[in-house]
Amino acid sequence: MKSLEELTAYQVLERRKLEEINSEGIILEHKKTGARVFLISNDDDNKVFSIGFRTPPSDSTGVPHILEHSVLCGSEKFPVKDPFVELVKGSLNTFLNAMTYPDKTVYPIASCNEKDFQNLMDVYLDAVFHPNIYHEEKIFMQEGWHYELDSADGELTYNGVVYNEMKGAFSSPEDVLDRETRKLLFPDTCYGHESGGDPERIPDLTYEQFLDFHRTYYHPSNSYIYLYGDMDMAEKLEWMDLEYLSKYEKKEIDSRITEQKPFVKPVEKEIFYSITDEEEEEDGTYLAVSTVVGTDLDPELYLAFQILEYTLIDAPGAPLKQALVDAGIGQDILGGYDSGILQPYFSVIAKNANGDRRGEFLAVVKGTLRKLADQGIKKRSLLAGINYYEFRYREADYGSAPKGLMYGLQCLDSWLYDGDPMMHLQYQKTFDFLKKGVEEGYFEELIRKYLLDNPSEAMLTVSPEKNLTTKKEAALAEKLAAYREALSEAEREELVARTRGLKEYQDTPSSKEELEKIPLLTREDIGKEAEALIFRETEVDGTTVIEHEMFTSGIGYLKVLFDTRRVPVEDLPYVGLLKSVLGYVDTENYSYSDLTSEIHLNSGGLGFSVTSYPNLEHADQFKGVFIASARVLYDKLDFGFSILSEILTRSKLDDEKRLGEIIAETRSRARMRLEGASHAAAVARATSYFSPTAYFNDMTGGVGYYQFLEQTAKSYETNKKELIARLKQVMTKLFTADNMMVSYTADREGLDKLPAAMALLKKELSQEAGTVYPFAFPAGNRNEGLKTSSQVNYVARCGSFAGSGLAYTGALKILKVIMSYDYLWINIRVKGGAYGCMSAFGRSGEGYFVSYRDPNLAETDRIYEGVTEYLENFQVDERDMTKYVIGTISELDTPLTPSVKGSRGLSAYLSGVTKDMMQKERDEILNATQEDIRTLAGIVKAVLDTKSFCVIGNNDKIEANRELFGETRNLFN
Repeated sequence: MKSLEELTAYQVLERRKLEEINSEGIILEHKKTGARVFLISNDDDNKVFSIGFRTPPSDSTGVPHILEHSVLCGSEKFPVKDPFVELVKGSLNTFLNAMTYPDKTVYPIASCNEKDFQNLMDVYLDAVFHPNIYHEEKIFMQEGWHYELDSADGELTYNGVVYNEMKGAFSSPEDVLDRETRKLLFPDTCYGHESGGDPERIPDLTYEQFLDFHRTYYHPSNSYIYLYGDMDMAEKLEWMDLEYLSKYEKKEIDSRITEQKPFVKPVEKEIFYSITDEEEEEDGTYLAVSTVVGTDLDPELYLAFQILEYTLIDAPGAPLKQALVDAGIGQDILGGYDSGILQPYFSVIAKNANGDRRGEFLAVVKGTLRKLADQGIKKRSLLAGINYYEFRYREADYGSAPKGLMYGLQCLDSWLYDGDPMMHLQYQKTFDFLKKGVEEGYFEELIRKYLLDNPSEAMLTVSPEKNLTTKKEAALAEKLAAYREALSEAEREELVARTRGLKEYQDTPSSKEELEKIPLLTREDIGKEAEALIFRETEVDGTTVIEHEMFTSGIGYLKVLFDTRRVPVEDLPYVGLLKSVLGYVDTENYSYSDLTSEIHLNSGGLGFSVTSYPNLEHADQFKGVFIASARVLYDKLDFGFSILSEILTRSKLDDEKRLGEIIAETRSRARMRLEGASHAAAVARATSYFSPTAYFNDMTGGVGYYQFLEQTAKSYETNKKELIARLKQVMTKLFTADNMMVSYTADREGLDKLPAAMALLKKELSQEAGTVYPFAFPAGNRNEGLKTSSQVNYVARCGSFAGSGLAYTGALKILKVIMSYDYLWINIRVKGGAYGCMSAFGRSGEGYFVSYRDPNLAETDRIYEGVTEYLENFQVDERDMTKYVIGTISELDTPLTPSVKGSRGLSAYLSGVTKDMMQKERDEILNATQEDIRTLAGIVKAVLDTKSFCVIGNNDKIEANRELFGETRNLFN
């Protein structure tokens, strides 16, 4: 292995030990082009590569975003029409995507397989430097926007993947508020523009402007190249120079991100968001005040304002949040610190407020901040926030995202602005400084400087307007109709020909020769053994304990489970509500504010959830559980059980004011989740028509639960005493010693501490035996059209093959890949213009198809209907079949964090999944043939024949297709 210093094409600028992440950081520069390079070398085999470019937009046509999509649609070396999809289908990647930010575009990949990692790097580098966009305008039309006209006398419309994606993004009032805030705070910089694209401005973008943007910014001299993990870094850099970088000359590119000049005085504006005709306008306003906070190049500010967000707004009883709630201004207080841009900003947002109270809102915010600055913030609360973030930084648990990817994105928070890429990765000195700063008034001074005495401030009012979406769509239709009428007959025929040409392009598959240029592993490159399920059932003092023994860096992941069969079916929504109440009300020994501080001073956090585990032997049965979770260091396990005991047995539910606040906030957050993941909500709702498991989930966390929250919030003043009584009854029935089960993920040292610590909770729980209640649900397709003010749709078709005589097979995992990146992708995304499409089929016999940010509705359902015929005639060669197999294994073999491995083991235990079942599934995937896929047509037919259908989306679109639904109504009232 060559040393990095031996590389003649690069200059090593700095090497530094990164103690906090047990790595070495190396900064280099490519001599010929000036390309910036940052390496993080360690023993992590989940390797990461990323290339990013500074891409400041000069308008809101969305050119950086459209380009991000388009460069992945074929390149010089890999001319296949959609290499991104080919890689998703046929690589062992652990991450593969691209992201557009307000000032940068980033192309990251990750893989644990060395050969695969090299292949992915090659495809991505060729994509960004040598894309097919210069040879094929239809890429721009498909991914960006185009006029669509099927016949000379037909209706003229806009279509395009990014165009429809951003119509969906602009449907959320929170997203609208965020965008307008940046426009107000940064009117003279790139942050005043929408890099993703404003749907009203996207059609202003020309093909030539699109190409010019690539010519300007996609050059090595403007690039940020990042490598992370266990690899021969010198070999990778040498290859990169030989294949790509050396072919370019240095180029002066002005991509600097400029700072907004300080304001002379604050600015103010009112804008509007759309609601349906049936929704109430009263108390539907967002009031927001935001101030610019230094730059991302100040490591102390970067962390300090994350802690101030926690202390002032996020923590239960946070003073700024509580002051607004106590004043009756807003039912939900949001906001906080937005970083990841050169000039971060801090916002305070009152949601569900009255627009007439904007002056009072500002007075309460400023008055509270002044009081905190003058009289001091509670030191214990600040220290809890510091400990909370330090725990998170050290744990580095980013769920399914590789930590190397997250480090790479974080380094850009300084590197992109010509700062040290290691600045925010070397965080220990900063945390030590902040702990000292608690005693020295540092945080109070930050409030004075940035939140009080700062003229760079924007006050924004976002008010509801009935049918604004409908009005805008009518105006757009009128504009397009007028444009069509103004065209000559020849010009109309030209548009028809262009529409036909695009569809022919989309219908024409890449040639065999083009496809074979995408590098592909073989089935022999894949491991044959299924990943072990880590769980062992044992018993401690009569309580079932599921141990998950593994290395966890000294952190114990604790789950205490309570079976929900102890609660009658009609009370299950109250079980769902409990997860939002517990930990947010006073207990006998703590105020809810002090309780939160105590938790975060001594642990990585507590959480409460409700979930279900299907019974794989009996499709009509499942196990529903209320789960109390904690993350603690081993020597704090006693604390974990003690604090859970305090919350589960000594919470005070009688504070009517506090409970009302929690319900209002819970309703608000539930709505935001439904709006942010309407595809998942539509699937869950449609599945609840036929699945007891899904019906349980719907009652405790889905659309049904949201309806319960709406009704509870509206009737709270008249029914609050009954509500409190029901919650107490549910707690009494649920939290008993004989109803408790424990799941614990730790190494042997941590597991050995469990029995003694567990007793601290068990002895406090009721020792009385409880009643088990039967679960029944009203099966039957309601097939709802749930109307919102969204500009797009989320179309779900769900069903079951349980009871059909057809057995689950690993080939169904392959079918998910084929559907999501072939049949559905081509028909719903590429041709239909939807932003996404998904499908899945589970061991329990449930299956679904769903679209995401989809301009269509009935057309999408017809595409679902065509799946059976597609599978009956499914025909591919061995190379394609291998590709699907590899893509399937990629998802199965994604590295998991210890907490996720523990959760996976618990799920297997409760659902009855065994190692043999996992191995059988893997064998069926590895050995799958074309014929195995064809035989899945029967399973898909059974799913489609269930005819469970739910759409969440555009009011007018649902009404226009009313005959498809059993009922149509507003999702939100």
